[in-house]
Amino acid sequence: MIKKHQWNHLQVTITAGTLAVSLLLGLSGGTVSAATKEQPEIRAKNVIMLIPDGMSMDGTTLTRWYNGGKALALDEMASGLVRTYSADAAIADSAPAGTAFATGFKSHTGYVGVLPDQNTMPGLPKLAPGDAKKPVANIVEAARLAGKSTGIIATSEIMHATPADFSAHYPDRSNYDALSEQQVYAGMDVVLGGGATYFTPAGREDGEDLTKVIANSGYNIVKNTAELKASTSGKLWGMFADKAMANDMDRDPVKQPSIAEMTDKAIQVLSQNEEGFFLMVEGSKVDWAAHANDPIGIISEVNAFDDAVAKALAFAKADQNTLVIAATDHGNGGITIGDAGTTGTYDEEPLSTFIAPLKKAKATGEGLESKFNSKRTNIKAVMKQYYGITDLTAEEIATIKAAEKGKMNYAVGPMISKRAHIGWTTGGHTGGEVALYSYAPGGVQLTGVVENSDIAGYMASALQVDLANISKQLFVPAKTAFAAKGATVKWDATDARNPVVVVTKGNDTLRLPVFKNTADWNGKTVKLKGNVIHNGVQTYVPQDAVDLFS
Repeated sequence: MIKKHQWNHLQVTITAGTLAVSLLLGLSGGTVSAATKEQPEIRAKNVIMLIPDGMSMDGTTLTRWYNGGKALALDEMASGLVRTYSADAAIADSAPAGTAFATGFKSHTGYVGVLPDQNTMPGLPKLAPGDAKKPVANIVEAARLAGKSTGIIATSEIMHATPADFSAHYPDRSNYDALSEQQVYAGMDVVLGGGATYFTPAGREDGEDLTKVIANSGYNIVKNTAELKASTSGKLWGMFADKAMANDMDRDPVKQPSIAEMTDKAIQVLSQNEEGFFLMVEGSKVDWAAHANDPIGIISEVNAFDDAVAKALAFAKADQNTLVIAATDHGNGGITIGDAGTTGTYDEEPLSTFIAPLKKAKATGEGLESKFNSKRTNIKAVMKQYYGITDLTAEEIATIKAAEKGKMNYAVGPMISKRAHIGWTTGGHTGGEVALYSYAPGGVQLTGVVENSDIAGYMASALQVDLANISKQLFVPAKTAFAAKGATVKWDATDARNPVVVVTKGNDTLRLPVFKNTADWNGKTVKLKGNVIHNGVQTYVPQDAVDLFS
């Protein structure tokens, strides 16, 4: 039985120099900030959010020194700090952290675009009964319904946690079938990244051919750099890798565009809409390098991400009607410049102690894997050629030889870190605050220490969209709403992998395929304002589906 829908009225407005956050009784997934911080009035036709997943501040510092001390594009945008904890943990997983950015609500590990089961962290309001796992609107949905163009970019699979947070709803980030299908039917204008396999029948448990659906929906599907640059379509879907794209240092520029090139192209396409646009850009693999304690991977991906920031910032400065926000969803690895080996000499070590070993590397740990022969009998030669390491220990050689496929960065990252005295505290995420970067028309910035869940409110206010109202429009509990119309709801699992919600009343029949925005109304196809969402417990439908029954 689906309980009666109870909604929190979340109003976030940045006006008259004050950020006013009203949390009224009802759905309680929002955040009460540790301190109220006045923010400047910001209005913008466009918003670009860039997320360098897992980028800790020592990682940006290391990258800057690697570049000879030259300022990053991010540097002039630095304006505050972001608190990254989730609904029930001090250290956040990417799924709830991205959900906070996209929707304004903190959530639980693995949960994409839905509320948590409970809020247990200090300062968070108690979750209302029946609200667990309830989908909540994201900024992409709000922008689309406001008539703006929308797009997402990632260097991972496009249905990975963070891009999915801005385009799908499901309490399991590993359910690529559910997430990718929603993305295909989400009505976005530009989608660029990896994960092509997961749109094919062979790569899906449900057997659907989503690549065909994408093509039939009017998208120009592009698969390499030249095709991306040549496209003149207003609807663009880039599939540049079967799974994740390569690290920038390892990338074949003919086969895969850089994240900067993807960002530049997306802005070109989306900015054609006079009503404006929203674009999310994720540098996904800073995080992957940090998990592996691979400093070369971090430098590669921070530099690539920063080039994308430069593209966004240049557009915003010329346009003067665009808000740009950059922030990572969490730290990762506990990276430090200096390790236990520099405890007694830290203030005597020249910069070259840390940078010179890194400058010898010609590939990230991930890219290095392809350089070894099948039996890995050339380990010494490869490490000398690509990393400048000539003093491998027997233990290190054994570690490289035993590395699993796809895990070479975990083997060699610590080796070069040791030689460069780059320290690490963990192979997982970290719970500290992260840097907030912002630029708004007139050079205005967001400042202070803010919650990750505040970011959605800043963006919504700038675009003048109401996320709470959009949630009411898009996520109506199906059973309750249709029962109120005198209709009967049944679950058709004839094809268990592609279930359909069937609603009947008299001679009227409405068939609602789960995770799609198309329905069959008495034999005719109708397009809904949003996707039909099933969270494993309940089904939610857009209000316009309910309104078909008079």
